[in-house]
Amino acid sequence: MNLVCGQKKECKKKSDEEIIGLIKKNKQCYVCLMERYEEKIIRYIKRISGVSAETAEDIAQNIFLKVYINLNDFDPELKFSSWLYRIAHNETINYWRRNNKKAKLNVSWDDNEALQNIIKDEKNIEQEVYQKITNEKLVKAINQLDEKYQEVILLNYLEGKSYQEIADILKKPMGTVGTLINRAKFKLAEELKDLGINKQVANK
Repeated sequence: MNLVCGQKKECKKKSDEEIIGLIKKNKQCYVCLMERYEEKIIRYIKRISGVSAETAEDIAQNIFLKVYINLNDFDPELKFSSWLYRIAHNETINYWRRNNKKAKLNVSWDDNEALQNIIKDEKNIEQEVYQKITNEKLVKAINQLDEKYQEVILLNYLEGKSYQEIADILKKPMGTVGTLINRAKFKLAEELKDLGINKQVANK
């Protein structure tokens, strides 16, 4: 998709929805949305599937092409990013299932970013302790979770999506999303304990 936008400076100042308005007048402006989200979407693809960087880029191209083709169907009551992530999620999972029929979906870790307070809840079950967990052990624990728990953990804690955004992306009621996240946190805590990371309460 070879697009060149002549209004890049203006686009950078505008919201996603405003850029969509520009695209209806000038399709070249779509490149601004692509550049805004390309790295995030590729990172997300790699995290939820563990595919190579090259494969992630190929999937991302298909995602952005599908978004471009279906832009007129975008529901303005949704955030554009939620709609984009919904398409990215579905395309990535579909790719994985087509090409890895016998394998379990595995989360990958593509940076050294630590998950802060991932297990923490209102009862302070695992206060701050997991801040020191290595990425390797955390990924191993996440990969033991069912797919439905993996996806909400990744969207909420790694992608920073709100419960409402996750509900829009996964097409689930917001109450269901909250329940899944709470269950995922407890199950992840159990997996981490199995890896030798015991419950501690920070008193320091």
